[in-house]
Amino acid sequence: MTQKLTNWARNITFAAERIDAPSSLDELRGLIAGHAKVRVLGSGHSFNRIADSPGALVSLDGLPQVVEIDTASATVRVSGSVRYAELGRRLHDKGYAVPNMASLPHISVAGSCATATHGSGDGNGSLATSVSAIEMVTAGGDLVALERGGEAFDGAVVALGALGAVVGLTLDVVPAFEVRQYVYDSLPVEALDDHFEDIVSRAYSVSMFTDWRASRIDQVWVKERVGQVTDPAPLPSLFGATPAGGPRHPVPGMPAVHCTQQLGVPGPWFERLPHFRPDFTPSSGEELQSEYMVARHDAVAALHALGELREHIAPVLQISEIRTIAADRQWLSPFYERDAVAFHFTWIKDPAAVLPVLGLIEDRLAPFAPRPHWGKLFTVPPATLQARYPRLHDFQALAQRYDPTAKFANDFVTEHVLAGA
Repeated sequence: MTQKLTNWARNITFAAERIDAPSSLDELRGLIAGHAKVRVLGSGHSFNRIADSPGALVSLDGLPQVVEIDTASATVRVSGSVRYAELGRRLHDKGYAVPNMASLPHISVAGSCATATHGSGDGNGSLATSVSAIEMVTAGGDLVALERGGEAFDGAVVALGALGAVVGLTLDVVPAFEVRQYVYDSLPVEALDDHFEDIVSRAYSVSMFTDWRASRIDQVWVKERVGQVTDPAPLPSLFGATPAGGPRHPVPGMPAVHCTQQLGVPGPWFERLPHFRPDFTPSSGEELQSEYMVARHDAVAALHALGELREHIAPVLQISEIRTIAADRQWLSPFYERDAVAFHFTWIKDPAAVLPVLGLIEDRLAPFAPRPHWGKLFTVPPATLQARYPRLHDFQALAQRYDPTAKFANDFVTEHVLAGA
């Protein structure tokens, strides 16, 4: 009997024939070897069918959770189901940190890295750039380990679950640090024409939020590393934006109680770099999300291109976030070999109204060759998308090596990544 399971947003009902939750690595290896088709579930925070399976779904939540810090190598080894909220607490207690976090701390480390999920910051790559080693169970039930510097490694971290079940990751860590967070209100959008670089490089992590209803950035969230900024915020004016008079939520009208501490109060990195507190799940899944990455040097031109679509975007939007992310070397990363700016959209939960707007956005951004977030909604044709990844054929060869029968592939992965191999 088919079990019904949905993603976090509840816009996807998985089609899997069964859902397995092994309690040991050996059990997992046996399950994978015995299935003809299988996909591994992360924290369910995807908005398309990337996690779906025509056969079995496997949850790693029943496996022992591992967070093992190696002080000699400045790394931490985590099991596949560990969430960033738990990792953050454990690392900080021992005096360590990972360089960055996404806006939500609730997401799994393995799933986030597999889709190149990211935070913000000129010098910060996606979360996957912290990975120095990966352990996965491949199609035959074999346990394979790959390390940074190996010829297959750059294709294996951001792999969309297409190579195997990731059961362990080793991450680089740095000494724990503190962050203070300030919010500025009402940045005139024209200030970005001449000062985009000044604003996004203002601090360790900077996010800009807009509802696209007017020619302004509604909020600028500035996250400074304590001791790293010689001229700490708040400034009397940030190119026309003024310091917020109280805590803010990114979505207009929403209470800020569940957001991370603002107003310049210093705190641990894992309690400031995300936008939301770990003990709260933002909204209740009543949203859809999309995100498009373009080259950093196209940021202002892309911003103006999107501004021409205000009347289409605003009616179906909750909030949009603009961030910068550093380039990396991972083959399927949207940041492969280019520093990027990300345009993120949190939509109302109405696919029929939202999907036509995605088409308009993608057409308007087409001159900038946008790469969409793998786990969110987009309508870019597969052939167009594939052409934007120079190492795609290398990844296809890697998938053929580790999964020759396409056991871990589903319709989404086959259509967008493996087709034409």
